[in-house]
Amino acid sequence: MELTSVQDAFKAPDARFTGDVYTTPLKTAQEPSRLLAALVRFTPGARTNWHSHAIGQTLHVTEGVGLVVSRDGTVIRVRAGDTVWTPPGEEHWHGGTKGTVMCHVAMTEIPGQSDGTTWLEPVTDEEYSAAQQ
Repeated sequence: MELTSVQDAFKAPDARFTGDVYTTPLKTAQEPSRLLAALVRFTPGARTNWHSHAIGQTLHVTEGVGLVVSRDGTVIRVRAGDTVWTPPGEEHWHGGTKGTVMCHVAMTEIPGQSDGTTWLEPVTDEEYSAAQQ
């Protein structure tokens, strides 16, 4: 067994997120494991850019209310205790609602040297507002 002490949170990069998003690393992928995990906190209105994952992603909500939206227009409203799986290659975004904080544990298997995430364009204010309905 090995204990990993709490790591410092850092502000997620503006190039990949809109609004204030903070990440606390939980697990780095170390052979033979390919699991990468982080606690991600979204302030109201904050969200990721559109993106996809080579091997998919699991999101487990720990606090608040948020949104997970796929490029085909599917909107999933998530609450604490909910878990969402986004399959490999599915373009999606996630974040808090307009009035609530949302925290989730993001779990991704990495395919090799990179984390397997393909980052795309920011979610527009219009796309974000439409998902609130």
